[in-house]
Amino acid sequence: MTYSSRNTSYKIVSTVLSSEINDCYIAVSEETEDGREYTLVVLKEHESIRTLMEILSGSRTISDSALIESFTYGQSYVMVFPYRQKRPLDTFFVGDAYTLTRCEDICTNILLSCISSGLPYPLMYLILDQGHVNLAKDDSVYFSYDLDLCRLDRTKTERDCAVRCADILLNILASKSEQKNISYELLSKKSANNSYSHFTELYRDLRIAATPVKKRSIIVRIKSFFYRNADNLFGILFWICLILAVVALVMLFTHLVWGDIPFLRLFFNSFKKIGTESLVQ
Repeated sequence: MTYSSRNTSYKIVSTVLSSEINDCYIAVSEETEDGREYTLVVLKEHESIRTLMEILSGSRTISDSALIESFTYGQSYVMVFPYRQKRPLDTFFVGDAYTLTRCEDICTNILLSCISSGLPYPLMYLILDQGHVNLAKDDSVYFSYDLDLCRLDRTKTERDCAVRCADILLNILASKSEQKNISYELLSKKSANNSYSHFTELYRDLRIAATPVKKRSIIVRIKSFFYRNADNLFGILFWICLILAVVALVMLFTHLVWGDIPFLRLFFNSFKKIGTESLVQ
């Protein structure tokens, strides 16, 4: 099966989800052979298509890294998202093995992904509520888009998303609740009253309450400096060695030709006799 937009034809390679409202597929482009895969969300119910198009038309600017394109195909409406191997946060987050600082960094990455995606809030709510938040090996966060649109609610706002996101962050921080966890205490108090209306409010509170990183020792800082600047330092040492090698060759050449190295006269008293008087005692 193939779905074609104005510029690209997407060939289906597997089915992820099938419902009365929409289907989700993994597909590849027939125009390229780069092996890149995509998630196709295909709406097939007329009323849901109209609702979604209204949501998209009135939304904030969507990042190209979130929604690649959308188009009509026959009686269906197709949204094309990037595909990436899933690493669900619920499965790959191991709180007992992480430090509090690392947990707070993961929370920050979740918020930054929510803010930067630009996805309409009804879709963002489904991503958060259906567990489509993924944790990469480097602790960065990305979304998967095999959404079940049966529960698409056009009335969902940023406030709903922020409240749902706060619940996710609290589940992460709760693994360190026995420590001096100011961020957990602050978020739990404000979340209890549904006080968050914007992602930026969550981000601000998280950064304010985040555990300060301990000042590193001078030895660690020196090692870090050498690691960061290893390439530049290697280049400098290379040129120094090259210059010294050239100087050594010149000195060897002058010694072989004249039996002396004129350069060394700058450092030694070469005057042994003036006229009939010897300066050598």
